[in-house]
Amino acid sequence: MGVYLSSPKTEKSSEDGGNHRLRYGLSSMQGWRATMEDAHAAYPDLDSSTSFFGVYDGHGGKAVAKFCAKYLHQQVLKHEAYSAGDLGTSLQKSFLRMDEMMRGQRGWRELAVLGDKIEKVSGMIEGLIWSPKTVDTDGHSDDWSFEEGPHSDFYGPNCGSTACVAVIRNTQLIVANAGDSRCVISRKGQAYNLSKDHKPDLEVEKDRILKAGGFIQVGRVNGSLNLARAIGDAELKQNRSLPPEKQIVTANPDINIVELCDDDEFLVLACDGIWDCMSSQQLVDYVKEQLNSESRLSGVCEKVFDRCLAPTAGGEGCDNMTMILIQLKQGAPLPLSGEVSDSNNSAAKTDETS
Repeated sequence: MGVYLSSPKTEKSSEDGGNHRLRYGLSSMQGWRATMEDAHAAYPDLDSSTSFFGVYDGHGGKAVAKFCAKYLHQQVLKHEAYSAGDLGTSLQKSFLRMDEMMRGQRGWRELAVLGDKIEKVSGMIEGLIWSPKTVDTDGHSDDWSFEEGPHSDFYGPNCGSTACVAVIRNTQLIVANAGDSRCVISRKGQAYNLSKDHKPDLEVEKDRILKAGGFIQVGRVNGSLNLARAIGDAELKQNRSLPPEKQIVTANPDINIVELCDDDEFLVLACDGIWDCMSSQQLVDYVKEQLNSESRLSGVCEKVFDRCLAPTAGGEGCDNMTMILIQLKQGAPLPLSGEVSDSNNSAAKTDETS
């Protein structure tokens, strides 16, 4: 089987939910791709005052994306910075923690179970026999025990995933991003990017790549990866003289902190299968139009997929598609504020091309 199918898989996997602060809808569709490598997480009640949403776009396989969907929010919740109210630090540390957890025997086993090509994982049966699943003590996901086994020296997966996460606590929105999945907010109908697409040609990314011993060829890191930041991709993180933040490819996310106001209508988290086909402003305009007639937020996501899907295989509109639409409930006790604030100066008004 090649990269593309002979006809697209247009079945959608959708979900709706919410609480007193917000409501959300999400959907995912395989499309023309031979496999589905996206994953997502939606926890409107991560705790009593916090909501967590994430999209993960895998490459080279689905294992890392699924690993992030399973564990990243747990690590955020358990990190000591989280209980201290420092959500930005807990998110940043949790992104880097994913790479740590995927090493060694236990990381290898978890990825093998989550992956889509188990028969190609060397020693899979042997590994399961030698190292049965270890139960976390006291329910703490940070108790990631070391396991002895034939893959104890496993240095991490060569497949990888983007991660774009939005955490809402009271009036504060924290966005963490590594890769080219994107978070966009609609403020009075105007689209604002709350994340930056980490492409190798960006000056800050290019500088890190070259200093770490990598190169850029045809817009790709070492001629293969068209992302400058991702979770996984362990073969591009092997410079032992450098910290994780300075490797050729890093999982270190940009953190953007926004104070919500009454003008904020909805958020969109989506993989690049959407952004390849629509600009941020085009998507916001389309969502606003569909909200006039579609009561299910997941239904709006589904319509976006149908609009983006290419008529034939090849090019834009042929990628896996995943989207989460989060509507902020009107009348919530949100303070008025001016422009979107940004701790990293990365929030920017989007291209208004329609």
